Amino acid sequence: MSKERRAVILLSGGLDSTTTMAMARAEGYELYCLTFRYGQRHEREVDAARRIADACGVTEHAIVTIDLARFGGSALTAAIAVPKGRSPEDMEKEIPITYVPARNTIFLSYALAWAEVLEAPDIFIGVNALDYSGYPDCRPEYIKAYEDMANLAVKKAVEGKLHLTIHTPLIHMTKSEIIRRGLSLGVDYSLTHSCYDPSPTGKPCGLCDSCLLREKGFREAGISDPLVS
Repeated sequence: MSKERRAVILLSGGLDSTTTMAMARAEGYELYCLTFRYGQRHEREVDAARRIADACGVTEHAIVTIDLARFGGSALTAAIAVPKGRSPEDMEKEIPITYVPARNTIFLSYALAWAEVLEAPDIFIGVNALDYSGYPDCRPEYIKAYEDMANLAVKKAVEGKLHLTIHTPLIHMTKSEIIRRGLSLGVDYSLTHSCYDPSPTGKPCGLCDSCLLREKGFREAGISDPLVS
């Protein structure tokens, strides 16, 4: 496969990033998946990403360790309680404490570096601007600004040898639409992990924002979630 069909996929192990990967694969891209051990509360999502990459036979799966817990500032990286049982209205009021400062900017920077080395013009990220928790780095204007910056920042782009595109195929989809699309592409959602605060055995808490948004998506899609059914 030519370098022009290579793509770097940010794969967290969650529902959205897994669906994004499946969409890139369906479009004929050669998949280079990138997962981060960034100091999050648990290893479950990293384990899920590894299972998904193995099951899908990606070309390469890189797991990179960084330490955002050193700075804290989030319920996902510090000793701060994860919000539970919030209504959709509550989720829309303010950016929640589960937001990790600059996380997508840092993740995209690593993806950008790998894409330049691979001479891969395409980066995929599963951000969503509808059924999401209000994170500022999931907005279309953020992605557009980052893409513009990326093409000013790397040697091959400046030399005219590479033009980088950041793909966000889920950005205007509801969670139920994402689930239906993933199922149509053969995604096995039993391999994914969404919960911010799972039990020691990995069972989803069912009450954090991520669990509630996932539950809403499956319910509206009229499909049972394989993790809880």
